Amino acid sequence: MQEISKHIFIETQYPGVTLGAIGRKHGLILVDSPFRQDDSRSWRSALLNLSGGVARMLIQLDAHMDRTMGAKALECTIVSHLDAASAFQNRPASIKAQTIDAGAEWESFNGLGSIRWGTPHITFSDQMIVHWDERPIRIEHKPGISEGCIWVELIEEKILFLGDAVVSQQTPFLGYADFPLWISHLEHLQSPKYQEYIFVGGRNGLLTQEDIHNQIIFLNLANDQLLDLASFKGSLDSVSKLVPGLMKRIPGIQPDQYELFAKRLAYGLQNNYSRRFLDKSSRRESQ
Repeated sequence: MQEISKHIFIETQYPGVTLGAIGRKHGLILVDSPFRQDDSRSWRSALLNLSGGVARMLIQLDAHMDRTMGAKALECTIVSHLDAASAFQNRPASIKAQTIDAGAEWESFNGLGSIRWGTPHITFSDQMIVHWDERPIRIEHKPGISEGCIWVELIEEKILFLGDAVVSQQTPFLGYADFPLWISHLEHLQSPKYQEYIFVGGRNGLLTQEDIHNQIIFLNLANDQLLDLASFKGSLDSVSKLVPGLMKRIPGIQPDQYELFAKRLAYGLQNNYSRRFLDKSSRRESQ
């Protein structure tokens, strides 16, 4: 566990997601949860050593299974965006984990067993402010990557949890992306207001302005290639041919993770292309 500011911690040891723990006088505010039940219980035990009040609140940055499968095991109040909460209404109350080949981290692990979803207790549509002491926390809807995504801003400390909006050394999730909106959100982070901010990514821990810049470049490139393919009325099968070239544009991918991230990119590109250009009525549930 790393303390990035006074009483503010991140944890990167669990697969799939970076976790946050924010100490306030009223209690702990958590950002995301591990997807394995045992990891969720381990994380909950680790939190007992942190200072703060007795209350516990978990903020889910989106509905992705990597960050929501283990939420129930944390046994606390869950906050999510209204659109993310609606995704849980379309999921059965308890399911057996099955690989979907979407390039999600949880698909690489066996023995996940039956999943019981932690249904959100508090939802919002645009923005929510948490006042657990004199340092407010802003939770804001940022739907560029998908409809239910949010960012968590610690206003006084100048810390921003970005979820999957920026990833480093791996491919982003593009299946439900609104590219212009997503890019606009990230470009705003390059304004003078955010030059002194600490950025926490939902997959990589601490991020830099260079990471944000590289993400913008990649998103523009991926969108341009999809638009070019659509102009020639390319088939869905032809989308996968974009993957090798785009993978070369992401530095730092480890050889043992290449297959997973290539699968993620292929799934995302095909789902995005299908949704935008082939079948606009298609709305498959996010993984």
